[in-house]
Amino acid sequence: MNKVPKNLFLLIAIVLGVVILFTFSAENRKGREINFSQFMDIVENGQMSEVVIKGTQINGRSANQETFITSMPKYYTELPRLLYKRGIHFRFESDGSNNLFFAILSSWLPIILIIGVWVFFMKQMQGGNKIMGFGKSQHHKVDEDAKKYTFDDVAGIDESKAELDEIVEFLKDPSKFEKLGGKIPTGVLLVGEPGTGKTLLAKAIAGEAQVAFFNISGSDFVEMFVGVGASRVRDLFAQARENAPGIVFIDEIDAVGRHRGAGLGGGNDEREQTLNQLLVEMDGFNGNEGVIVIAATNRPDVLDSALTRPGRFDRQVVVPRPDMNGRQKILTIHTRDLKLSENVDLKVIAQATPGFTGADLANLANESALTAARQNKSTIEMDDFEKSRDKVMMGKERRSMVIPEEEKKTTAYHEAGHAIIAALLKEVDPVHKVTIIPRGRALGLTMLLPVDDKHSQKESQLRGMLVMMMGGRAAEEIVFSHFTTGASNDLERAASFANRMVCNWGMSKTMGPVHLGANQGEVFLGRDIMRKKNISQKSANSIDQEVNKIVNEAYQIAMDLLNENIDSLHAVTQELIEMETISGEDIINIVEKSRPLDGERA
Repeated sequence: MNKVPKNLFLLIAIVLGVVILFTFSAENRKGREINFSQFMDIVENGQMSEVVIKGTQINGRSANQETFITSMPKYYTELPRLLYKRGIHFRFESDGSNNLFFAILSSWLPIILIIGVWVFFMKQMQGGNKIMGFGKSQHHKVDEDAKKYTFDDVAGIDESKAELDEIVEFLKDPSKFEKLGGKIPTGVLLVGEPGTGKTLLAKAIAGEAQVAFFNISGSDFVEMFVGVGASRVRDLFAQARENAPGIVFIDEIDAVGRHRGAGLGGGNDEREQTLNQLLVEMDGFNGNEGVIVIAATNRPDVLDSALTRPGRFDRQVVVPRPDMNGRQKILTIHTRDLKLSENVDLKVIAQATPGFTGADLANLANESALTAARQNKSTIEMDDFEKSRDKVMMGKERRSMVIPEEEKKTTAYHEAGHAIIAALLKEVDPVHKVTIIPRGRALGLTMLLPVDDKHSQKESQLRGMLVMMMGGRAAEEIVFSHFTTGASNDLERAASFANRMVCNWGMSKTMGPVHLGANQGEVFLGRDIMRKKNISQKSANSIDQEVNKIVNEAYQIAMDLLNENIDSLHAVTQELIEMETISGEDIINIVEKSRPLDGERA
């Protein structure tokens, strides 16, 4: 006999025992039945100790603790007086004999509850002694009737889509590749920043492949019970093999695929056992015929090397941020169901959203629709996209915030300092907009907008950005001869920028073309905490001196530029105080009037 019938017979025996015990105890509680005359004889002889009267039913206990039950005539009313005279304790209780439902319920409710619990456990029971389905995989199989995405719904990542399209083609027609001796890849790892479209790609594969598709998150494997994660991995791959050919998609695989041995202390790590089982399932003795594993992560650096090797994840597909043309295609997809005005130019919007991911652009399109709806517009106009982009990039305006005039003036000079230097230096991206309306946590903002997408930057451009960052602080010193806390973020960004120039990009004549930033990131416990530092104390001091030198040089250049263009600084500040928000073109015009730029930025 296997374990399931044993448990079944055991539960039946327990239920029957409880029923018999309950019935026996109920009968004992009733006591011996006697007629009313016998009851009266016991009362007259003084052998009664306690009486309970329920309507016409009488339950009594004699002096020798014998229980009995009897019924008295319906219209007999002398009994209470007789009991009182004899000094016998008695009490009245409500008569429930007429309530058949209550009687049945009170008698059988415990039995019904026991049977209900037993049925629940039997339904939840799976093979062996595991109950409640803890060892079952928590995956989601894509239904045929569910909304399906295709590669037409994915844009801006054509190269990544092409590599995955090959996987789909193999699943549809494997003979095309097998006749040349090729083998289907075991796994594909999608690597990219959050919001670039990794999960959307997986959904598109599910829609295109027309094969079984199992979707699960990495965190679904890890549970509070030991061994559950490994059991779920086995169950997932067992079902995938039964439905082969098929695809298993594991989202956020870094939740379970981190380096083994990472962490302080010893002990048996449930996450490691789950990872070990995943490694075996993907490339073990049993093989993994007909099942392709696709995983997504934005932390490939923390994955175990045994997981990312060929044979398990044969391909690593990078899903990058889209370029300008990609952003335009993505906007076309996300706005196809929106009512756009004729003046909306998606190409201009794509140019004005550098660095936006697919998720950012989807959010921008939705925010634009909400902005237009709040103003009761019938269509979404270009101005709605402009406002929504500023809200996404800089935060929502806080016009209700009351700012003293002196503080408002300081903020205006600070932002004017940034804007004028950006207008004067051709290495810096053009100014798009300057505002002293509080947005988010900032009292004012200067927004730059690059003309083209940039994939690398020259040292002159980086130093120009440093000068622009220090422009706000320099303007405060020139005009007010004191400093405020408003430059805190500028100083932080400038120090980080200069540090990377020295340590990561080798842009320091003193330190030379060396990389000194190996240990500048966060410590990954267990892997990095005992790693030997490759920077001596002397080198660290030199790095600090070089960073200070670069930042101070940028600050001095900003001071010189603003002193040379002090009239432009006052003019831009006055315009800001009056208008609160001015465009980059207005700033260029003001600077040209105050100091001719010979037709271009210096």
